[in-house]
Formats: sequence, C-alpha cells, structure tokens
Amino acid sequence: MPPLLEAVALLPRAYRDTARAMSRENVELAYKANDAFNRRDLDAFLALADPDIEWFPVIVELEGGRPYRGHDGVRRWWEEWLAIAPDFGGEVKEVRNLGDVTVARVRLRGHGVASGASMEQTIWQFAEWRQRKCVRFRAFASEAEALEAAGLSE
Repeated sequence: MPPLLEAVALLPRAYRDTARAMSRENVELAYKANDAFNRRDLDAFLALADPDIEWFPVIVELEGGRPYRGHDGVRRWWEEWLAIAPDFGGEVKEVRNLGDVTVARVRLRGHGVASGASMEQTIWQFAEWRQRKCVRFRAFASEAEALEAAGLSE
C-alpha cells in the first residue's frame, strides 16, 4: 500500500468520515452558489462567501487584472457584470470534489445589453472552501489551469 494511503488508513474512522462529509458538502455549496447567481439572489450568494473572499472572475483572468476583494468587491462585480449582460448565467456541468477545493465545469451564456451579441463559453471554476464559506474563487478558461491552481495536473 502506498505510504499516503497507509497514513490515511491509520486516521480514526470518525475523522475520515467527517472529512469526506465536509468535502461532499463543498460540492453542494458550489452548486448552491451557482444557483444563487442564476436566481440573482445576491444575499444568498454572499452568504456562501467569506467576508474576505478573493474573487477572480474569468474576465479579470483574461484581462490580467486584480481580483475583487470581500463582499463589497463581489457586490461591485455583480452589479457591473449584470449591467453589461443582464441575462448572463451558468449551467453547472460537473463539480469535482478535491477536499477543501472544488473545481467545476460551467457553461456560461448571456447577451450584451448594448450590442445584443451573444456570448457562450465553458469555464472552469476553482473555489477554496473554509467553514462552509468560499474564501478564494478563480475562473479559468481551461481545465488544466484550474487543476494546476488546485495543485493537480490533468
């Protein structure tokens, strides 16, 4: 048996069960956050975010900008983005459970309010969870980038 598996096997069963339940809970939280966004329920969305969250949406990633920080930053992003694309939303295709981290494949869709141009893109959402709150969120254009952020590779 590999050393890591031996070490995990030696952990008390209650600890392993608690860790497994918490990581499954993080998957549920990732779905809830996406659902709150699609319903435009900012209060429910912020309830899932740590007050000091670091928020890196895909547009920031593409433009090389700085993350939004805290609830005020997320609120600012929310208002700015929905003013540009009010029907913007995402369909969660899968969420991977990586312990304190989830990686989700999400299909985004929406239309620009000024141009009417449609946008459609698959992104990968990296979220780090602590005590039922998202403390760090980054959106990536590729699965490989999201897995790398999680400390893994394809």
